[in-house]
Amino acid sequence: MKVIKRIFAGLVVCILVLVAVSYLLPGKAEVSRSIAIDAPPSAIFPYVNSMQETEKWSPWLHRDPETKLTYSGPAAGVGNTLNWASDHPQVGTGSQEIVESVENQRVRTALDFGPMGTAAASFILEPDGAGTRVTWGFDSDLGLNPISRWMGVMMDTWVGEDYERGLTNLKELVETQG
Repeated sequence: MKVIKRIFAGLVVCILVLVAVSYLLPGKAEVSRSIAIDAPPSAIFPYVNSMQETEKWSPWLHRDPETKLTYSGPAAGVGNTLNWASDHPQVGTGSQEIVESVENQRVRTALDFGPMGTAAASFILEPDGAGTRVTWGFDSDLGLNPISRWMGVMMDTWVGEDYERGLTNLKELVETQG
């Protein structure tokens, strides 16, 4: 009986330590990746300013080709919205709406992952020699949820590779179109 009490007490102490340490972790998750594309911003902007156009280079749609996509609002720019639904755990269900669009400079979106929370994403287009540097960013307020804070530590590892793949897809698409 003493052994069971010690094991239980040890588990409680471990859980309390993990919860306490979580409040020392960052309260915001941020991911950012950049790529140089040999094209002017005007050739890239249409592919980041329309949820329909992102289908052509998205790093996630290959995971579940059966993902159900629906669009609403205008075809591009502020209000253009994508809703997706998938049973695949790495795709899930959610929505993304363009909330800011500055032609050939930047696009900002609001993401809603349902019970998984919300986030913001952005595409920044900056002149880079004869081409354009495209930076794809993501940030999410993790609040005070200890589990979210621990997950936030892993966000760059989980999402960074997808952002790199997506930017590479975008680069290939734009440069072969030019």
